[in-house]
Amino acid sequence: MKHSILILFILFSAIVIPQEKISIYGKVIDKITQQPLPGVNIIIVNTDFGTSTDLDGKFEIKNLLPGEYQVKVSIIGYRSLTKTDIMVMSGFASEILFELEEEVINLESVVVKSNYFENSRLDLISVRSFGNEEIRRSPGGFEDVIRALSVLPGVAQADAGRNDLIVRGGSPSENLYLIDGYKVQNINHFGTQGATGGPLSYINLDFVSGTSFSTGGFPVSKGDKLSSTLAIDLRSGRKDRIGGKATISASQFGLNLEGPVSNNSQFIFSVRRSYLDFIFKAADFSFVPEYWDILGKADFEIDNRNSISILIISAIDNISYFNDTEDKRYDNSRIIGSEQLQYLAGIRFRHLIDNGFINLSFSRNFVDYDTQQRDSLLVPVYLNKSKETENNFNAELTYKLSDMADITVGGDAELINFSADILLPEFQTTFNDSFPSFTLDTISTYYKAAMYMNFNLVFMERFITNLGIRGDYFNILDNDIYFSPRLSVSYLLSDVTRINFSSGIYYQSPSYLWLIGDKMNTKLKNMRVNQYILGFDYNVSDDALLKVESFYKNYFDYPVSLSRTYLTMANTGAGYGDENFESFGLEPLIAEGTGNSKGIEFSLQKKLSGTPYYGIFSLTYSTAEYAALDGVARTGSFDQTWILSLSGGYKISTEWETSFKFRY
Repeated sequence: MKHSILILFILFSAIVIPQEKISIYGKVIDKITQQPLPGVNIIIVNTDFGTSTDLDGKFEIKNLLPGEYQVKVSIIGYRSLTKTDIMVMSGFASEILFELEEEVINLESVVVKSNYFENSRLDLISVRSFGNEEIRRSPGGFEDVIRALSVLPGVAQADAGRNDLIVRGGSPSENLYLIDGYKVQNINHFGTQGATGGPLSYINLDFVSGTSFSTGGFPVSKGDKLSSTLAIDLRSGRKDRIGGKATISASQFGLNLEGPVSNNSQFIFSVRRSYLDFIFKAADFSFVPEYWDILGKADFEIDNRNSISILIISAIDNISYFNDTEDKRYDNSRIIGSEQLQYLAGIRFRHLIDNGFINLSFSRNFVDYDTQQRDSLLVPVYLNKSKETENNFNAELTYKLSDMADITVGGDAELINFSADILLPEFQTTFNDSFPSFTLDTISTYYKAAMYMNFNLVFMERFITNLGIRGDYFNILDNDIYFSPRLSVSYLLSDVTRINFSSGIYYQSPSYLWLIGDKMNTKLKNMRVNQYILGFDYNVSDDALLKVESFYKNYFDYPVSLSRTYLTMANTGAGYGDENFESFGLEPLIAEGTGNSKGIEFSLQKKLSGTPYYGIFSLTYSTAEYAALDGVARTGSFDQTWILSLSGGYKISTEWETSFKFRY
């Protein structure tokens, strides 16, 4: 009888306990000036829920059941915007930041529609933005912010198991990563020194609010890279209470925490550890990789005009070798293992002024490499203990001159400390080139600086332009100052159609590792690309976008080998030590390399909306050729000519969803 009463009590409790009601809260600001926007209408699409922002641009919508929602914001004088994939669940903070652009096009024949795609006056061409949930549901993305980009047009992967992005024929070393605006050398565990690839990203997707990925034509505020930029924005912590969760995925487990520090400050924190070492040990592998990553961020709102943000991200990568048998020693002899400690620490102060804002930031980017390869007798084949430290100060002012024009002026100053203790014994290449042993123990200090100015203007009622100039300085190079003019233009044919054009010069400094391979390597120049892009955008509907873009990139001053006259560093960067240690650059180099990459891209993207399906179809045709010292134009190592990608999904119900990915 007692057991029957207990069962009935449990069943009755499950019936009468209501589902937890949850809130969505956030803020709406002007995209150009970052000023809060009061009185903005906020509605949850296909529901009766809604509200408006207060004097500080903030809003909260209460009493929502767990689920997935679409939130639309609108106010007279600004372009309306709808964000999809807003997840509301117990124990998770649903905070949204909307950045609205003023509606400056007022034509009877041209009415710019509200849609699901964030088209910015500052990024007119070759840009894709993704929200947190879009990245999470990306088929085959494994909640990795980089892998989710592989379905985009113009993007290839050197290896399906790595995050080496090949963007429009460029090397993986040509990509710029930004986390909350801070430049990061690499965002991957076991990253490739001097490049940007690795097996998997160390960014915790739970704390990512969104990403913006540019495959070309990016403005002058982003520099020292040739091919692409990936900007990752982290969200703030929840404001109502401290919460958290334990996490487990295909390769790691961890803990997330977030919550308020005070009334006007919040924090986020996560720590994760891989468990592959347990699997590898159980399978009796010859080596075991292990990694940790830590993320912490705190935001402090001093008052309505001043705020401070502090960020710390770290990754620790270790490899253990088991050489107890001859077979294991042989297997390990084919592996270059790189134990690494890296961290990014940054602090940013933001001050809002009338019609604009000022950002001041300081960051420190540090990577400690301990790389080794030994033969089956455990004799060193390659040893590299090196440290790279970049201390960066950035100041930037954005000011709105009028409804039709705004200007951004900024600059960077960077102090770089680089040390290396390297052993590379004599070796012979597959082309029978013999190289003597190489040993080096060096400590170097470098200085970099940059200044830039960008002018944005809307004129003749249909044209939007970005005109900018950038100057870069690197004290170790002969030609110290490099100027980069850039221009982007967008012409609105109608409310759903636009033609885009971009032209510009882009520079990138050589890898620190390349500079120490020989005394003459300090005579290298910044690598240069002259880039041209022509594109066409058509909004098939509010939630579907068709894009066609063609591009041409002309390369100059790429480092090439004096000893191996066929070798250009443009064909390296997707591995470490592969193909006869080409990527090291530990040999005499000269800035005589040339090349070109050209192609055309077609894509159709459908966002998840009232219709329960989503996806991206992309088709790219491109060719890339590079010439080394011998002057022979050879097909680029990363040239894949045709790339076909199809990725998408269908929501069967609120509980079930199916997705797929095809790539050729």
